[in-house]
Amino acid sequence: MTARLPRPARLRPADLLRLGLLGPRTRRLRSALSALGIALGIAAVVAVTGISASNQAHLLDRLDRLGSNLITVSPGEDYEGKKVPLPKESVTMLGNIAPVERVSATGDTKANVYRNEFVPSNQTNSLRVLSARLDLLTAVRGEVRTGRWLDHATERLPVVVLGSSSAERLGVTAPGTKVWIAGEGLTGEWYGVLGILEPNELVPEIDDSVLVGGPTAIARLDGDRTPSTVYLRVHPDRVSDVQDVAAATANPAQPGMVAVSRPSDLLKARAETDDTLTGLVLSLAGVALLVGGVGIANTMVVGVMERRGEVGLRRALGARRGQIAAQFLIEAVLLGLFGGLAGAALGAATVYAYATGQGWPAAVPLVWAVAGPAVAVVVGTVAGLYPALRAAGMSPTGALRSA
Repeated sequence: MTARLPRPARLRPADLLRLGLLGPRTRRLRSALSALGIALGIAAVVAVTGISASNQAHLLDRLDRLGSNLITVSPGEDYEGKKVPLPKESVTMLGNIAPVERVSATGDTKANVYRNEFVPSNQTNSLRVLSARLDLLTAVRGEVRTGRWLDHATERLPVVVLGSSSAERLGVTAPGTKVWIAGEGLTGEWYGVLGILEPNELVPEIDDSVLVGGPTAIARLDGDRTPSTVYLRVHPDRVSDVQDVAAATANPAQPGMVAVSRPSDLLKARAETDDTLTGLVLSLAGVALLVGGVGIANTMVVGVMERRGEVGLRRALGARRGQIAAQFLIEAVLLGLFGGLAGAALGAATVYAYATGQGWPAAVPLVWAVAGPAVAVVVGTVAGLYPALRAAGMSPTGALRSA
């Protein structure tokens, strides 16, 4: 009667997991250092994408408060590069477009502004003196920091409202101060500061301007009777429609000589300029993951050499090659998983700390918070594949003899 061969030993998944944890438990420092490279790579990915997302959320929040439905219409250039003025009726015509909820404008003058009459005429600090309609502040959703805005009583008086940057360059901190306004062919005159505006991120040209009432600009500062920039506040769902017809409406005779833009698009473009830096840091994160994978592979190879006696004994007791390979592969996967989880936690903590410091809403992309540990597991699997196969290829006698 033929003797029956013993059935190969079987290991439950829980037993394989305990065997896989044997290496990290007994070699804690080496395992921690191996997982550190993975952790730094995942942390860099999560932190960079999270900080970029938080910055974009901050800018979009600013857009929502300022309103992304603002359109500006300004003179374009002809074929010789010369500005083609808008018709003086353009403001009224643009205001007649059905989806336009509010329209206002500024106009150029021939004047420059100085801190006092002794400042040389060529030192203008790149500031412009513009005429402003009374509803300009409402159209661009600007805010007065201190003082007050122009009204029907003050638009004919020698008073100005300063943008935030112009006030800083002129050294003006409060209403009541006077600035000197003069220009070629103009009689210099002191103008009282009526108010100072808050910075306006959506319309930054207002920050660098000195604003006077329209009647004052025309009577005293040789102001243009045609608008230099028209601001349209449009129904949010009809912005594209108004952009399509704004040029032809503003100047029907020469629609190609009209510049139409949407300032909020500039802010969105600025939010996307971080992509280059993000790509660079993600590349560095990839290098960190590669280094981490090499570290895990190195640790596993050394571990296999150190544990040849253990491998030989288990093989002699009936452990199959697949079980030996699974033990070491699980150990590598666990190192990657631990590193990935630690990196995701570190990256999220970095995002929250940085966003809080900047006053931004913290935004950690869920896809990276979940994909980070998954990528780390993949790196650990690839890194541990060769050491696992090497351990599985050992013969019982050879492993015991070299132990």
